[in-house]
Amino acid sequence: MAPAGAETLSYAVRPRVVAHFLGQLGLMLALLTAAPLLASLWFREFAATWRYGLVVLALLALSWPAARLRVPRGVQRNEAFTVTALAFLLAPLAMVFPIHGATELDFVPALFEAVSAATTTGLTMVPAPEAQPRTFLFARAWMQWYGGLGIAVLSIALLMGQAVATHRLVDAAATETFVTTSRTHARRVLQVYAGLTVLAIAVLALLAGDFEEGLLHALAAVSTGGFSTHGDSLAATSTPFASAVLGCSLLGAITLPLYYGLFRERASRLRRDREWSWFLAAVLAGAGLLGAALYLGAGLAPGEAVRQALLLSASAQSTAGFSVLAPAELPAVALGVLLAQMLVGGCVGSTAGGVKILNLLILVRALRMTLARAGMGPHAVARLRLFGEALEPRTLERVLLLLVLYGLVVFLSWLLFLAHGLPPLASLFEVVSATGTVGLSAGIAGPELPPLLALVLCFDMLAGRVEVVALLVALWPGTWIGRRQAA
Repeated sequence: MAPAGAETLSYAVRPRVVAHFLGQLGLMLALLTAAPLLASLWFREFAATWRYGLVVLALLALSWPAARLRVPRGVQRNEAFTVTALAFLLAPLAMVFPIHGATELDFVPALFEAVSAATTTGLTMVPAPEAQPRTFLFARAWMQWYGGLGIAVLSIALLMGQAVATHRLVDAAATETFVTTSRTHARRVLQVYAGLTVLAIAVLALLAGDFEEGLLHALAAVSTGGFSTHGDSLAATSTPFASAVLGCSLLGAITLPLYYGLFRERASRLRRDREWSWFLAAVLAGAGLLGAALYLGAGLAPGEAVRQALLLSASAQSTAGFSVLAPAELPAVALGVLLAQMLVGGCVGSTAGGVKILNLLILVRALRMTLARAGMGPHAVARLRLFGEALEPRTLERVLLLLVLYGLVVFLSWLLFLAHGLPPLASLFEVVSATGTVGLSAGIAGPELPPLLALVLCFDMLAGRVEVVALLVALWPGTWIGRRQAA
């Protein structure tokens, strides 16, 4: 039952507002799609040129009129959520046509590949990337790059109402309106993201001895996407190259505005914002557990177990999903550790997936406060705080809701896999990998996967990328039907 007065205080989204912002994003997507179009000309793969050209023209024709719509300055929360969710749904749909032409995949596998790219997941139905056209490999990595940038920019929309997280991404002085905040945040994130990308391309191209190889892995690493040009991912590369790729992934999984803050506040920003330290601690803790599992359960030599554990832990915790060992060949204990890391993921305001380190810290702090209050006097006052900021009850409610929804998505998806008779642990691993937008695979995702289960994983990837709530808001009928604010 809705609270008293809720109906009079809530409004449905205004189609004009949603169309306007989607139109702006569509124009940006048309500009971004010009990159693979130019790549097809460079690689002389002209069969792809006309397909990408047609997509660009269609996006311009549909988006230009919508972007010119006049809208009010204020944006409702449900409108921000809806635009964010639809952006990550419409972008893959636009790319299905060129992906189908390049790979001859059917509609559902082509959609799966596009969703995996746009959500920076990295699960794939292409069995041998080495045999695919170069334009397709570039387009896939490029989609991951701008998908990672998109979620880092649109994270403000996802965090509206969560003061602790929002204040860590933007200055309090810049929070006059959602649009002002988003523009400030977008500018800072773009500067940091571009800098990390240039650095990654330079380092990886040098280590690979091949600019194209370095470029494609850099785009997928900084975005924590995980697509590789090799069928066995980083296992086919040298240890220095694999280590550098995953190092770039770790940089992308840390709050991007933190880098911007370092230029202005230096070490004081690192001391105040400690989510990054917990993230790195989780990587090291996971590596320790994985190393023991690989040494005791897989029989690897101590040095090799440590090396592989560090790479695997960085891949899972950053949600990059590059593989150095096939997860299907790992002991069950190691899979359990990776499952936990994929669920938690990286930092808020980064390109990483998962429920985020910050949300887990809020939950742990709330649990500690609950236990402490059991011994307090009846008149004692204790406020929940994290990183020096007070946590509002609404923030804790949002975190609990997010964790419950993540759990429900994973559980219900897993049931569908079990109903198809697939192995329980491998199915759970695949579902968690998709929901955490990781991309590590236990061998289930592939051309043989039934279309229904492929669509389930597509939903999981979208839900995980926009943190479930935004997707549910966009799908809820009450978002579209009801009383609307005056324009």
